[in-house]
Amino acid sequence: MTTLSAAPTTTIGRTRSRLSSLVWALTATHFVSRAGGVARSFLVLYLTQERGLSATTAGAVLAAVGVGDIGSQLLGGWLSDRIGRRRTMLIGFLGTAVALIALGAATTLPAIASAALGVGLMAELYRPVGSAALADLPANDRIRAFGLLFWAANVGYTVSTVAAGVLVRQGYGVLFWINAAAAVVAALIVWRCIPETRPATAETTRRALLPVILRDRVMLSMVAIHIVYFTVFLQVFSTLPLVMTGDGLGPGTFSMVLALNGIAIVVVQPIAVRLLDGRDTASVLAVSMLLAGVGGGLSAVVHGNVAYAAAIIVWTLGQIGVSVLFGATFAGIAPADLRGRYMGIASTTWSLGAVLAPLLGTTVLDHAGRTTLWMASSALGIALFIAQRLIAPSLRNRTNQLAGGN
Repeated sequence: MTTLSAAPTTTIGRTRSRLSSLVWALTATHFVSRAGGVARSFLVLYLTQERGLSATTAGAVLAAVGVGDIGSQLLGGWLSDRIGRRRTMLIGFLGTAVALIALGAATTLPAIASAALGVGLMAELYRPVGSAALADLPANDRIRAFGLLFWAANVGYTVSTVAAGVLVRQGYGVLFWINAAAAVVAALIVWRCIPETRPATAETTRRALLPVILRDRVMLSMVAIHIVYFTVFLQVFSTLPLVMTGDGLGPGTFSMVLALNGIAIVVVQPIAVRLLDGRDTASVLAVSMLLAGVGGGLSAVVHGNVAYAAAIIVWTLGQIGVSVLFGATFAGIAPADLRGRYMGIASTTWSLGAVLAPLLGTTVLDHAGRTTLWMASSALGIALFIAQRLIAPSLRNRTNQLAGGN
């Protein structure tokens, strides 16, 4: 078995075992960070019960975390291109540990808000950086590598939700310390096992991102499509609980529905990676976005546990298709010298969707009702399908052009 050096400058892709070691090390960091992310699940309860904040104030603190999340995608991409993938991941994981400990110790609102912003800014820093590191791999290896990361992150998230429910019985404070410890463990994995993968670029040839991306119609179109997609996709987490409550179904039923989503991902996603590898990317994305929209739209006409479960399965199949190809697709259209920043912008589409989904979804639900909300979801799913098909030729040409340049 090949052992990776901790030195910051190495070359990837020389041997199959070396490449596999990089992918598995990145997978380990994603699993550990997600599995150990127990504090965030109970943050709103900690703020209201332990710190005595009102629900509105606690919501503002959570919003600060969300703002940090958006910033972390852009900062992570920029740093990974400037100082390297490895150093940026170390900053992110160690910074997360410090910010979590600070948040757990903060007692005043300014200190709590500042620490929360820091948690958001540091905790997600590794995501665009890890994506950039996988984007540095040969194109043929990217789909399986990104699929493995997505799978590991979901398994880790499942572990964290179960563990948090058990650990919180010992008090909220232990959640912050365990979360911080997990971040340190992830940093150790980076330090010991992950080499630097950033392509060598002369200082004189460095390009600014903005002039390039403003002329990049393929990237701008993909960003717009994915912002809309994530806004639709995340309705399941922002408005579906309210709709199910209106049907007389309690939180326990919603938790079971989400558990079904997690189980389906763990079981189906590895199979999907094998099935989708080599398929036309634009076609798979188009069908997947259609399924996600229609799956959400089914909630307009269904009632009861079994019907909601069926709708979630359709929605989950769409989620898996997009998630398996998301990283590899953006990696395939990113110029080598701007990969980190391109992947950072790609990750931001999720964060923006997470902000827009509850704002727009709850507004439509309140003023137009559930039928309008979920019919709009289906309509947007169809629109995304059409948009993805329209951009398909340009996407294929760009991907083939850059793959040929590698």
